Amino acid sequence: MLIRAARPDDGPQIAAISREARAHGMPWLAVVHTPAEDVDFFTNRVLAEQTVLVAEHAGERAGFAACRGSWLNHLYVAPRHWSFGIGSALIARVQASHDRLELWAFQRNEGARRFYRRHGFHDTEYTDGDNNEEREPDVRMVWQA
Repeated sequence: MLIRAARPDDGPQIAAISREARAHGMPWLAVVHTPAEDVDFFTNRVLAEQTVLVAEHAGERAGFAACRGSWLNHLYVAPRHWSFGIGSALIARVQASHDRLELWAFQRNEGARRFYRRHGFHDTEYTDGDNNEEREPDVRMVWQA
């Protein structure tokens, strides 16, 4: 596995990873954007405004993490690459360059919440979902070095 800084041409692939991971890991989650909107968002906003790492596994882009300051805004692994330690490698790399990280996870996403707890995050705030696009209750999680 290789972890590298994202390049401008990674946008379509990381958008696809996000979409596929969300569909497989959270089938109950409302889909609020088209695939084209996702590509535009990841290409023109996330890659332009955040620090993005891409994990490559078996010769293809397998996952990514995106941060802005202390906020981990995205961490997704393509489902066919689950259980190879890619998410753990990405979070370890992000934690190595921060003293504190915060993120939002959906309350119903128990798999993600267990993953983040294994990596030292704890729940600090719960919401009813009124402030996210999906209108899904979420939880703010924090990690401190």
